[in-house]
Amino acid sequence: MHPDTHPAQQEADTEEVVAAVLAASRLIVGMSASALADVDDSLTLPQLRTLVVLADRPPMKQADLAAELGVNPSTVLRMADRLAAAGLMARQPNPDSRREQLVGLTPAGRDLVHRVMDRRSQEVTALVGHLTSADRAGLVHGLRALTEAVADPYPDSPDHPGLRLG
Repeated sequence: MHPDTHPAQQEADTEEVVAAVLAASRLIVGMSASALADVDDSLTLPQLRTLVVLADRPPMKQADLAAELGVNPSTVLRMADRLAAAGLMARQPNPDSRREQLVGLTPAGRDLVHRVMDRRSQEVTALVGHLTSADRAGLVHGLRALTEAVADPYPDSPDHPGLRLG
């Protein structure tokens, strides 16, 4: 915003942006839930997020996974139990410490992440197809500005450039 903008106008502009970002966030979460339900309706979004975090990484310590997800290690332990029972995650002994286990995706887990991300991408593509060229350009500009404003980007984002699902 321009520095000469009146504080009341800045507040109104901020409120409008916050409302738009929250609405877009609900839309994206809904699209993620829909894509997941289309592929596997037995999994939850937190379980998918766990799989996505592991999709781009070698097997990792459960404590590191908990830190990455921002949850308690006991939460990751329960999640790992469920995902391992579903054949999507595998545990292996940590060669550096016999007391720890490493967790990683199984081929079935990696395939599931691929299918959900592909489905979500199809939904986003269809949605964006309804926008005008000018709206798409404005959206790209706004979203880039928003993501660049984050000091610590979410590395577990399935759309993060570092995510190699291959």
